[in-house]
Amino acid sequence: MSLREKFRGTGVAIVTPFHQDGSIDWGSFEKIINHIIHGKCESIVVLGTTGESATIHGKEKQEVFSFVNKINAGRVALCAGIGGNDTHEVIEGFKTFDLKGYDSILSVSPYYNKPNQEGLFQHFKSLDAVTPLPIIMYNVPSRTGMNISGETQVRIANECKNIFATKEASGDFAQINYIIKHKPADFMVLSGDDPITLQMIAAGAEGLISVVANAYPMDYSDMIRLCLSGNFQDAQKLHYKYIEIIASMFAEGSPSGVKAYLSEMGLCGNYFRLPVWKVSDKHHQKIRELMKTVRG
Repeated sequence: MSLREKFRGTGVAIVTPFHQDGSIDWGSFEKIINHIIHGKCESIVVLGTTGESATIHGKEKQEVFSFVNKINAGRVALCAGIGGNDTHEVIEGFKTFDLKGYDSILSVSPYYNKPNQEGLFQHFKSLDAVTPLPIIMYNVPSRTGMNISGETQVRIANECKNIFATKEASGDFAQINYIIKHKPADFMVLSGDDPITLQMIAAGAEGLISVVANAYPMDYSDMIRLCLSGNFQDAQKLHYKYIEIIASMFAEGSPSGVKAYLSEMGLCGNYFRLPVWKVSDKHHQKIRELMKTVRG
């Protein structure tokens, strides 16, 4: 199977479940991995933002990578989240982590530093030169504080041959359309925004990396397959079935929202590492009511 085939469709930015004391809940982790795979998703992204990667470091990060690979046992494609705002440190991570069983790396654009476009290009060019696996770059300006422009993403796509895709979460359709129009034919555009994925695929994207599919993998991956086959009429039914649920997952922060859903499903506890915190009791009750609308 080609790299494009592995990551075309629904990827899931998997949560990292914790016990109340903050330690990793490996039993729940296994349940969620199997829940996603049984839901027919095509890939899993480990230790992305949804996995609370900012509070998982060093040896523990390696334990997570290795555990997911062990439980997955080659059933779906795996992508390892390794990014940061220090290019040298990211490169050291590339050298240090054992990525056996993984097919790619997701690397978020540098945050907080707010580099200019040339700095962003040079960052990814440096990663491209030493990466052990193909890279999906991740543009999420709402979190990083700096957008990778359409022009810079196309430049990276043309000049950095180990960077094969972008997870594009700017929400800017002028930028999305520019990238899709001008990118090389073998470069993939993946949605990083659950609510607008249907529209992005209609514009030419090839799938997404999802938060929502942690909880609802079967319906969401079905929707993406319908979109990719050109059956938008049936895809819209699933899109609108989940539109309020999607909004609720992000209303008080992510992964706070999706873990509220997973805890109601009995898949993991509603626990986090600070500064991430659970949704309010009022919003949690709204989530319980929304869940009733998709049961059965």
